[in-house]
Amino acid sequence: MDIQGKVTIITGASTGIGRATARLFAEKGAIVVLAARSAAKLEEIAQELRSQGKEALAVPTDVTQEDAVRQLVAKTIEKYGRVDILINNAGMGSAGPIVNYPADSYRQLIDLNIMGPFFGMKAVAPFMRENGGGIIINISSSSTRRMYPLVGAYTSTKHALNSLSAFEREELAPDNIRVILMHPDYTLSDFSNNSMVYGFEPGAGAIPSPSAPKGEYPNGDMPEDVAEKILEAALNEPAEQFMR
Repeated sequence: MDIQGKVTIITGASTGIGRATARLFAEKGAIVVLAARSAAKLEEIAQELRSQGKEALAVPTDVTQEDAVRQLVAKTIEKYGRVDILINNAGMGSAGPIVNYPADSYRQLIDLNIMGPFFGMKAVAPFMRENGGGIIINISSSSTRRMYPLVGAYTSTKHALNSLSAFEREELAPDNIRVILMHPDYTLSDFSNNSMVYGFEPGAGAIPSPSAPKGEYPNGDMPEDVAEKILEAALNEPAEQFMR
């Protein structure tokens, strides 16, 4: 899809991959709708983009609440009349042995990493259908394809997202709604810094990605690297997009 002028909702847009993606899509001419829980951070990035002559709307949203996600989409439709692209980026990381993992924390992961994208897809699909189609990009993880230590709880939620996306890809295809899975590798961002850690001593460094190039960022990619791949996915529309 040519993203010029396309109305693009990005969840988790206040930091990390989401913020980098918002900047890149706006630079390429997309109309960006920024969603996250932090109103102050959202407005900061929205003001930055507007100061550059870009079109940006900040909508504080808790994606774990279905009504909030519906309101996000409703406000987008009210202002722009359509939704062309949804990027389900909001998520939470975690690390620790399964046996040490608190049940309530696992439910938080499920709410954010599975229910958030689920609510988003439900909310945009009717409007995309009316508009002749659209793109949904769900941000998964390369941990679903490789064995990383101590991330079983987190990875299980991303496996669920992969399955949900695969079924939705088939179900929504007749409406010309294309569902894409994006698989970032380990990324140096606030997402990693804010991950929940249980039952082990993290030590001085992060768990490196086995596929990350040994160079300037030996322990992971930068958010801007991932944003470039998300843009590539929107332009080329593969079923799945990988970092390398």
